[in-house]
Amino acid sequence: MSLNIKLILEETTLHRRRGKLGVVKNGLGLEGAYDATIGRIKAQERDRARLGIAALMWISHSERPLNVDEICHALAVEIESASINTNNVPSIRTVLGCCQGLVAVDEGSSTIRLIHFTLKEYLSRRADLFGRPHSKIAETCLTYLNFRAIKDISASFSDDLRDAPFLRYSSLYWGTHMRMELSDRSRFLALELLDQFDNHVSAELLWKSAVEPQFNSCKPFSALHCISYFGIAEIAIDLIRKGNWDVNQRDSAGLTPLMWAARHGHEAVVRLLLRQRHTQPEIPDMRYGRTAFSWAAGSGHEGVVRLFFGRHFVTPGRMGRRWGKAPQAMSLLFGRRFINPDRPDDGGQTPLSWAARCGHNGIVKLLLGREDVSPDKPDNRGQTPLSWAARGGHDGVAELLLRQEDVSADRPDNRGKTPLSLAILNWRDGVVKLLLEREDVSPHRPDHRGQTPLLLATRSGRDGPVKLLLGREDVNPNQPDSDGKTLLSLAALGGCDGVVKLLLEQGDVSPDRPDNYGRTPLSLAAQNGRDGVVKLLLGREDVSPDMSDHGGRTPLLWAARNGRDQVVKLLLERQDVIPDWPDRCLQTPLSWAAWNGHAEVVELLLDRVDVDPDSRDGCGRSPLSWATRGEHGGIVKLLEARRAATRVSS
Repeated sequence: MSLNIKLILEETTLHRRRGKLGVVKNGLGLEGAYDATIGRIKAQERDRARLGIAALMWISHSERPLNVDEICHALAVEIESASINTNNVPSIRTVLGCCQGLVAVDEGSSTIRLIHFTLKEYLSRRADLFGRPHSKIAETCLTYLNFRAIKDISASFSDDLRDAPFLRYSSLYWGTHMRMELSDRSRFLALELLDQFDNHVSAELLWKSAVEPQFNSCKPFSALHCISYFGIAEIAIDLIRKGNWDVNQRDSAGLTPLMWAARHGHEAVVRLLLRQRHTQPEIPDMRYGRTAFSWAAGSGHEGVVRLFFGRHFVTPGRMGRRWGKAPQAMSLLFGRRFINPDRPDDGGQTPLSWAARCGHNGIVKLLLGREDVSPDKPDNRGQTPLSWAARGGHDGVAELLLRQEDVSADRPDNRGKTPLSLAILNWRDGVVKLLLEREDVSPHRPDHRGQTPLLLATRSGRDGPVKLLLGREDVNPNQPDSDGKTLLSLAALGGCDGVVKLLLEQGDVSPDRPDNYGRTPLSLAAQNGRDGVVKLLLGREDVSPDMSDHGGRTPLLWAARNGRDQVVKLLLERQDVIPDWPDRCLQTPLSWAAWNGHAEVVELLLDRVDVDPDSRDGCGRSPLSWATRGEHGGIVKLLEARRAATRVSS
């Protein structure tokens, strides 16, 4: 072959090895090179061969990258032993040597990795190398957790795990590996751990990774909670048969085993728990008031949702309406096996709201097919499922909801924001397009702050929604807000060049319309230094570049006052701009620029022969006196030089 594995491994850095791997094209290629290297690993003496293959198994099948200490301790564990022999912990140099260069240490994170992503693909195809890797990993983790030294660690430990570096990984992932490949040995070891799980340090570690950080204690977090979290139905059966479990027990976050299983989509465990005679599926958690069904719907587990809709758990929706009974009352009447798929949580959100909020099309479709689910029920904030879909940009869900006759497409929430407003605020152009196809959606409906969807789209500066909105026949582009600002004024104020261009292309847009304070779009753009907008507006013949507001301030004066030198330059290029136009206090653009210390603006203005450097304002102050008062020495020199030049020329 043109480039063999020996050449790759002779490279001194990980970067160079990856580069070599990328150019292997001829001969045996990577497949043959990896085969040859695995052959050399196996040809080592027995312990080194075992260590090399085991290291590759861990690195290629772990749930997250392992750091150096974790993998070295994992490789030292002997299955079903009572304690770890520290003399068996290999050094990382030994591990790297046994792997014949196929793995390397990432110096930045101290994790051990395969040298190339193609190696992981190769190892996944070599089922003969590792046997049942996930089963072996689960057995190793459980053996480690059952060590006497680990059992003796207090559940109220600190986060310093230097003496037990493999504890965190084994605590968090033994169940994940076991669910993938269950063995009789791992089953036995798991039951041994779960017999003492309430007081085991791994319960605390697992709890902290699974719930919100504000919960300080994991108790009560039982073995049944743990197995429901991992979703191992076989162990759940053993636990239920073995002990007198309260299947409805809440942990300290208020979650039952059924909630944990439903939340993570473990259908087999959900089915098992629902079959238990004492299971009450309608119990809400203590923090949000959400049921197991709500968690399943919000987490997108369609299979679990279907389990709740099975023949033993059909809600009495039709009978409830026929007999005038609420679903909750019907549940009491007919027993625990009835659930209410429309039950709101403490925030008023129904399972449909959660499914719509998270964009789970399949579950939304399932729920909308039921007569006992309201598709337009608002939560405590007044937001409907459509509001949540619009807010999240879930086009498919929004389309499903809009097909329902009893869904109001323009229903405002408690702040007066409609689904269209929420879609615009959250940059959800797909939903905006869907909503604007409806005649019952108004682009002019204001929220409680007087902001319409059209105004929100304009202020956001996004051309797409504005273009869609302007395509509506019922849109008036000149409609002002409460301050008298038109869409063009708002776009100019925000420097939204694209939106300004779109609006100016509309034949019925007035480009010079002032707001309640006499400010035109050009004045607002000049004040805020929106160069692009100023260029667009000055390119129009129907825009007056010198129109003053109610305070007598022209666009040039605003630009000079705020130091917008580029805008000042653009305006001074116009022959119809008076550079010395004063405001109501008789302060000229030069006076304002001198007072505020804008030297570049002062220079631009002084280049004009029609600017008087000695003009006096209403207080009798000249630009020079304002510059002196502001202690702007550079501007004082500029003004004095201009005065001297004027005296010489005269």
